[in-house]
Amino acid sequence: MTDYETRRLQNIKRNEALVKELGLLNDANTQNQAQPTLETENQPSTKRRKFQTNRPTRSSTRIARASKPPSHKPRTRNTPRRQRRRSDSGSDDPLALDHRSPEPQLKQDNDSLIAGWSSWTPVAPPPTRDVEGNYHFESHPLFTPNKSPEDIIREGSFGGSYWRPLYSKRLRITIEDDWKELPEAWTEGLDVSRYLTSTTYDPEINKYGVPCGQSIEEWEAAGWIAHEFDVRGWFQWYCRFWLGRRCADDERQIGRWRKCVGETGRWRRTLLKKYVQMGIRSVTDEGDDDGEGGGDVSPVVHQTCHHWAWEARQEALDRFWDEGR
Repeated sequence: MTDYETRRLQNIKRNEALVKELGLLNDANTQNQAQPTLETENQPSTKRRKFQTNRPTRSSTRIARASKPPSHKPRTRNTPRRQRRRSDSGSDDPLALDHRSPEPQLKQDNDSLIAGWSSWTPVAPPPTRDVEGNYHFESHPLFTPNKSPEDIIREGSFGGSYWRPLYSKRLRITIEDDWKELPEAWTEGLDVSRYLTSTTYDPEINKYGVPCGQSIEEWEAAGWIAHEFDVRGWFQWYCRFWLGRRCADDERQIGRWRKCVGETGRWRRTLLKKYVQMGIRSVTDEGDDDGEGGGDVSPVVHQTCHHWAWEARQEALDRFWDEGR
């Protein structure tokens, strides 16, 4: 035996004696018995690791805050990049999304819904009128139109078709003859079939002789009609409000009016600005044919404002020239 082997055997004996002295021999044997050897146990088959891509560590805050995942449907030619919110007056509807209509009504609920349209009773007095011709309602001091519903009807509006038979896809019924709830004085001597219930839109009926606005059907499709109050929209609401009805839709409708033709309304400012740009300082009677004054200023914007119960008056134009508002 070589010196190396002799020293190796001596080291092994010394280590075994040390293990025995420390009482570790039994623990070592137990561990050796618990672990299977390659000869007695087959190695488990190795599973192939699945390929995983690294997820991004950053996420979009806009998507994370969205109520539902964004849609990635392809955009069609008929789908505008940014859906414009429009009103039945032809103007952008400033509050079109703040009062979405409910889901389609069940047919058995239509009777009670229709009954609600005419079951109200007046609770407010008629408006007063100031020296500039603005109307004031005691319950809503910020609502100051200068055209009454009767004015709008008699002077020509909505192409004569506002009160025509209307099929509601939402309610699945046809609404007609609801114009008969208007006071007789508003329609006395008027050709109803031409000024109210015409089945075709006639721009020559309009005070300014031009078409403007979207149809009530388009309003309904966009979800802008509050069916529980007024199935025809803004002007029907205004007629009933004038007659003394008050309802939960008043604030929404007045808010829309203010943003359209109120003191700082978009279409009011647009119209008055056009006067200034054209250097016109006088609002003349639209019946004049002398070619001067307001008759040359955007008939479409004039008609839009008319639908919203407001027309340009001299006092308002003078203030706009002086103050720019």
